[in-house]
Amino acid sequence: MQTSDFDYYLPDELIAQRPPERRGDSRMMVVDRAAGTIEHRQFSEFPSLVKEDDLLVFNDTKVVPARYFSNDGSKELLRVDVLGPNRWKCLVRPGKRLKPGRTIEIGDCTGTVVDVCEEGGERIIEFDRVPDEGKYGHLALPPYIERPDEEGDRDRYQTVFAREAGAIAAPTAGLHFSAEMLESIPHEFVTLHVGVGTFRPVSVDKLSEHHMHSETYELRPEVADRIESSGRTFAIGTTVVRVLESCAKKSREAGSERLMPGRGDTEIFIYPPYQFQSVDALLTNFHLPKSTLLMLVSAFAGKDLVMEAYRKAVEEKYRFFSYGDCMVLV
Repeated sequence: MQTSDFDYYLPDELIAQRPPERRGDSRMMVVDRAAGTIEHRQFSEFPSLVKEDDLLVFNDTKVVPARYFSNDGSKELLRVDVLGPNRWKCLVRPGKRLKPGRTIEIGDCTGTVVDVCEEGGERIIEFDRVPDEGKYGHLALPPYIERPDEEGDRDRYQTVFAREAGAIAAPTAGLHFSAEMLESIPHEFVTLHVGVGTFRPVSVDKLSEHHMHSETYELRPEVADRIESSGRTFAIGTTVVRVLESCAKKSREAGSERLMPGRGDTEIFIYPPYQFQSVDALLTNFHLPKSTLLMLVSAFAGKDLVMEAYRKAVEEKYRFFSYGDCMVLV
């Protein structure tokens, strides 16, 4: 398969710049994989799609304000890893102003570039004291949201069930759920800390040559047991799919038929053709053209059906990406 196989036309005006007024005030496309049908509904109807023995699995990662600006506004850091008490690994902009030995001042803190990573160009920055996250940190909203983060994003770019701090980007399928809807459906949580790789485009033509970014995950034993004893496993978001399919892969490698719990890093890249082992239904937002997430969804429901669904979404003027509408694939 080629990266270009997953391209589609999207008018800029369909990219959601802000969340809906209330959680759940979204449209919901329902795609039946077996029948090949596409329906247009409202997210408020989602509970009617949940069967009696279903188990919904959510990602409980919490987005942290990982974006920082220098006092004069000329430099920007995106913290991608904490390497020590005062040492961060960061993406920086502009790179020419942050070469080894250069400094950046954030509030009353001074950071010095001590190294440049060979792969990726990230900077290792040593601070005399760590900048206050609550005071100086900003949410790293995706680049297609063409505005600075605002106070309201602290709430709306976070799921109501977020509890495990560590993500740079939100698991956006979960943003639709209110606390009230969550209480009405059977559910469990896994954790996958969404990293900066979620924003990086596929830069090769052949999918087999793409190197997937790594993300940290955890599947707790009691959650794995409940998944095994339930009927359909209904993944809420592609991050949940990555966790469950990574654990299923480990199970197969260990010669076990049961879903293997654990904690680790995953670089799983799911694209057609792929045989899913642990996920039976999926709720997800609409994804960027030629993105690994669109490839995952295409593997789940078939590329032709998914690309037709995207054409209809554009035709029906659905709202796209993080703050946009959603799609259910059953």
